[in-house]
Amino acid sequence: MSIQRLHTESRYSEIVIHNGTVYLAGQLADDYAGDIQRQTRETLASVERLLAEAGSDKSRLLSVTIYLKDMADYAAMNAVWDAWVMPGRAPARACVEAALYDPRVLVEMSVVAALP
Repeated sequence: MSIQRLHTESRYSEIVIHNGTVYLAGQLADDYAGDIQRQTRETLASVERLLAEAGSDKSRLLSVTIYLKDMADYAAMNAVWDAWVMPGRAPARACVEAALYDPRVLVEMSVVAALP
Protein backbone atom coordinates (compact mmCIF):
# COMPACT_ATOMS: atom_id res chain seq x y z
CA MET A 1 0.00 0.00 0.00
CA SER A 2 1.26 3.44 -0.84
CA ILE A 3 1.73 6.21 1.68
CA GLN A 4 1.01 9.78 0.62
CA ARG A 5 2.61 12.64 2.56
CA LEU A 6 1.58 16.27 2.11
CA HIS A 7 3.27 19.43 3.38
CA THR A 8 6.33 17.50 4.47
CA GLU A 9 8.99 19.20 6.57
CA SER A 10 12.23 17.67 7.82
CA ARG A 11 10.53 16.54 11.07
CA TYR A 12 6.95 15.81 10.09
CA SER A 13 4.24 15.86 7.45
CA GLU A 14 1.04 17.86 8.02
CA ILE A 15 -1.00 15.12 6.34
CA VAL A 16 -0.28 11.41 5.91
CA ILE A 17 -2.73 9.22 4.00
CA HIS A 18 -2.51 5.44 4.14
CA ASN A 19 -4.97 2.61 3.62
CA GLY A 20 -8.04 4.86 3.56
CA THR A 21 -7.04 6.77 6.69
CA VAL A 22 -5.93 10.40 7.07
CA TYR A 23 -3.54 11.37 9.86
CA LEU A 24 -2.98 15.03 10.68
CA ALA A 25 0.00 16.39 12.57
CA GLY A 26 -0.82 18.34 15.72
CA GLN A 27 -2.87 21.36 14.67
CA LEU A 28 -2.58 24.78 16.29
CA ALA A 29 -4.19 28.19 16.04
CA ASP A 30 -2.74 30.67 13.58
CA ASP A 31 -2.66 33.45 16.19
CA TYR A 32 -1.28 32.55 19.60
CA ALA A 33 -2.53 35.83 21.08
CA GLY A 34 -6.14 34.63 21.20
CA ASP A 35 -7.94 33.17 24.20
CA ILE A 36 -8.80 29.45 24.39
CA GLN A 37 -12.03 29.82 22.42
CA ARG A 38 -10.39 31.73 19.60
CA GLN A 39 -7.46 29.31 19.47
CA THR A 40 -9.88 26.37 19.46
CA ARG A 41 -11.90 27.86 16.57
CA GLU A 42 -8.72 28.50 14.58
CA THR A 43 -7.40 25.01 15.29
CA LEU A 44 -10.66 23.41 14.16
CA ALA A 45 -10.64 25.54 11.00
CA SER A 46 -7.15 24.21 10.25
CA VAL A 47 -8.37 20.65 10.83
CA GLU A 48 -11.25 21.18 8.39
CA ARG A 49 -8.98 22.72 5.76
CA LEU A 50 -6.45 19.88 5.90
CA LEU A 51 -9.11 17.18 5.93
CA ALA A 52 -10.67 18.72 2.82
CA GLU A 53 -7.27 18.79 1.13
CA ALA A 54 -6.86 15.09 1.94
CA GLY A 55 -10.33 14.30 0.55
CA SER A 56 -12.12 13.85 3.87
CA ASP A 57 -14.15 16.01 6.26
CA LYS A 58 -15.16 16.29 9.91
CA SER A 59 -18.06 13.85 9.43
CA ARG A 60 -15.42 11.11 9.00
CA LEU A 61 -13.40 11.78 12.16
CA LEU A 62 -12.22 8.62 13.88
CA SER A 63 -10.11 9.95 16.74
CA VAL A 64 -9.00 13.31 18.13
CA THR A 65 -6.48 13.89 20.92
CA ILE A 66 -6.70 17.36 22.44
CA TYR A 67 -3.77 18.80 24.36
CA LEU A 68 -4.60 21.72 26.66
CA LYS A 69 -2.01 23.92 28.29
CA ASP A 70 -4.33 24.24 31.29
CA MET A 71 -7.31 22.02 32.14
CA ALA A 72 -8.97 25.14 33.55
CA ASP A 73 -9.74 25.87 29.85
CA TYR A 74 -11.61 22.55 29.41
CA ALA A 75 -15.16 23.97 29.60
CA ALA A 76 -14.42 26.94 27.31
CA MET A 77 -12.70 24.69 24.75
CA ASN A 78 -15.62 22.23 24.89
CA ALA A 79 -18.12 25.03 24.22
CA VAL A 80 -16.43 25.60 20.85
CA TRP A 81 -15.89 21.88 20.21
CA ASP A 82 -19.53 21.00 20.95
CA ALA A 83 -20.76 23.61 18.47
CA TRP A 84 -18.33 22.32 15.81
CA VAL A 85 -18.59 18.52 16.03
CA MET A 86 -21.37 16.99 13.96
CA PRO A 87 -24.25 15.50 15.98
CA GLY A 88 -24.02 11.73 15.96
CA ARG A 89 -20.52 11.85 14.40
CA ALA A 90 -18.36 12.52 17.46
CA PRO A 91 -14.98 10.75 17.23
CA ALA A 92 -13.22 8.80 19.92
CA ARG A 93 -11.56 11.57 21.91
CA ALA A 94 -9.04 12.16 24.66
CA CYS A 95 -8.18 15.48 26.29
CA VAL A 96 -5.05 15.87 28.37
CA GLU A 97 -3.09 18.67 29.96
CA ALA A 98 0.35 19.11 28.41
CA ALA A 99 3.28 21.47 28.35
CA LEU A 100 3.14 22.70 24.75
CA TYR A 101 6.10 23.88 22.71
CA ASP A 102 5.32 27.62 23.06
CA PRO A 103 3.83 29.12 26.24
CA ARG A 104 1.31 31.11 24.17
CA VAL A 105 -0.19 27.94 22.66
CA LEU A 106 -3.30 26.96 24.63
CA VAL A 107 -4.57 24.01 22.56
CA GLU A 108 -3.24 21.49 20.05
CA MET A 109 -5.17 18.69 18.33
CA SER A 110 -4.02 15.49 16.68
CA VAL A 111 -6.58 14.01 14.28
CA VAL A 112 -7.29 10.71 12.53
CA ALA A 113 -10.08 10.48 9.94
CA ALA A 114 -11.36 8.07 7.31
CA LEU A 115 -11.52 8.71 3.59
CA PRO A 116 -14.88 8.24 1.84
